[in-house]
Parts: sequence; structure tokens; C-alpha cells
Amino acid sequence: MKQSDIFRDNADNCLQLAERAEGKPAYKRYSRMADAWTALAKEQDWLDGEVPPVKVVNGQNRDGSRS
Repeated sequence: MKQSDIFRDNADNCLQLAERAEGKPAYKRYSRMADAWTALAKEQDWLDGEVPPVKVVNGQNRDGSRS
């Protein structure tokens, strides 16, 4: 199993915990943890060469931010 798959499993677990959370603070905490695990998975895919680097067009990234 790839490291990024493990990170995605952790994100899924956090989302399940968020669904069962009692109270908004716990829900938000687990949701943020899921977002962090997902970001780590995407970063790991990039580090493993499975996702190409962000393409720069006319001095801007695809999301419109300046490079």
C-alpha cells in the first residue's frame, strides 16, 4: 500500500469520526484533521512523481495565483 493511500485512509477515518461527533467543536476538529490528511496524501503523490508539478502559464499558476 502506498503512503498516500494510508493518508487517505486516515482522512476517511477522521470523516467518520466527524459524522459521529457530539458537538460542533469536535466535528470541526475532525473535519480539519481530514483536510490535513488529504493534503498530505496529495503532497505524497506529488513527491512520488504520480502528479505533475503545477503548470505555470503566463506567470500564473492554474489557480490564478502569481508564481
